[in-house]
Amino acid sequence: MSVNFFETACKESSRNEKQFGICDDQNGTKAYTDSSNNTKWIAKITNDNEIDISFTAIDNCIIVYKEGTKEKESSCDGMLTFAESLYLVELKKQGTQGWISDAKGQLENTIKLISKNHNLSTFRYKKAFACNKKHPSFTVIDTAERKSFFERTNGFRIDVQAEIKIK
Repeated sequence: MSVNFFETACKESSRNEKQFGICDDQNGTKAYTDSSNNTKWIAKITNDNEIDISFTAIDNCIIVYKEGTKEKESSCDGMLTFAESLYLVELKKQGTQGWISDAKGQLENTIKLISKNHNLSTFRYKKAFACNKKHPSFTVIDTAERKSFFERTNGFRIDVQAEIKIK
């Protein structure tokens, strides 16, 4: 069964503010963008050039089941699309160890699901962001792990930070 990740009711209207956030109330509802209450933001979007950006909620909105079961596939919270760019975003609010590997697993699985249903070669810039409100600053991932992620995901670069700069 084909799933369309790009033309869906889960896609918000595009926005072009210089700054907004992505929120996840973590109560079983989908992630969403917000420009008024930065205390709810898990990821901060910095968009200095005021580019039109679309956010599409994935987790708790675009439901994909594991083949032959009623079990939901693990997916990241959402994606940002603009120009020739596709940014996947996983939002966390936990201080526990292991959150990065959990986030990477969700991002990788989402990339696999999207790739199975779409040709992603039209996107020149592909990134995957693991964002954690409790660990907002940039986390260094060693070069070998970055390279491995890039190869496993057909060209997605991984970043672990709570600020996403749109260029």
